Amino acid sequence: MKNRPYRVILITLLRELFLTMLLLVGVSVVVFAILYAAPGDPFSALLEGQLATDEVREQIRIAMGAQQSWYAQYFSWLFSVLSGNFGTSVRTGLPVSGELFTVSINTLKLTVGSMLITLLVAVPIALYTAMRDHRVVLGWPLTMFGYLISSLPLFWFGYIIIYISIHGFHFFPLASFGGESWLHTLVPVLVLGLGSGTISEVIRQLREEMTRVLGEDYVRTARAKGASVWKHAFKEGVLLPVTEIIAAKIPFILGGAVIVEQIFNWPGMGRMAWQAALDRDFPVIMGIVLIAASFVRMGSLLQRMVFIAVNPHRQRE
Repeated sequence: MKNRPYRVILITLLRELFLTMLLLVGVSVVVFAILYAAPGDPFSALLEGQLATDEVREQIRIAMGAQQSWYAQYFSWLFSVLSGNFGTSVRTGLPVSGELFTVSINTLKLTVGSMLITLLVAVPIALYTAMRDHRVVLGWPLTMFGYLISSLPLFWFGYIIIYISIHGFHFFPLASFGGESWLHTLVPVLVLGLGSGTISEVIRQLREEMTRVLGEDYVRTARAKGASVWKHAFKEGVLLPVTEIIAAKIPFILGGAVIVEQIFNWPGMGRMAWQAALDRDFPVIMGIVLIAASFVRMGSLLQRMVFIAVNPHRQRE
């Protein structure tokens, strides 16, 4: 019985991984079909600036397998992905796998850093207002600050920060990962963390959960005995709602990363996806879709694992 929590976690992990594989296959089928049905083709980008004849275009289409039906092309792409080959970029002619690895790491740094910024700002405000009543002197100003920051349009906020950085601190905060100071990395992270619109939701949801937990009988009993209220309320009042909020907000943060990467020249998946969409670079688009879907699914999986670790006797359906 002592190993039951680990057994429950292992079984749930295997089941969720299987569902993740099915989800990725389903997402890839839908996106591949949409790309195939969309007007235009990627060969225009490949032959840009060249006076190619119809015969040359047809030869390129045959060489790239475009003469096959969409499902034949899909299964050919899927078997290549299962072997670790994401194909070759139409624009650059380089393997997609290497490019995806680099940009996904950069996007992971941006999103994880922004989440930490969001939590560092929102969690203290939520806990302070929940444990000391939001009507205290600092309660309303702190809450309004969180809501004000969350209401700012991300693209506008980014350009305002650039303007302040140039005129107030005399540096241009565009990242190219070429030996700049740590500020070139910190500024985009701060913009996404403060301007992604998640601070207000974290404050509201965490404050409501913490207020509810503080009213539970076991917490009141602990308070009456002189025990630590924080120790009893941490798991259900902080850990579970925070992981749930993070898992739910990963898609929105990835969407905001597209804007931030464009504004600050951040070499991540969002910027790469934008360029690939303009070029109709199908292998790159499909690779980015799989990586982004994996990030979202891993967030949900993390939430599930935390919930089971905290309360292995009751699984959320």
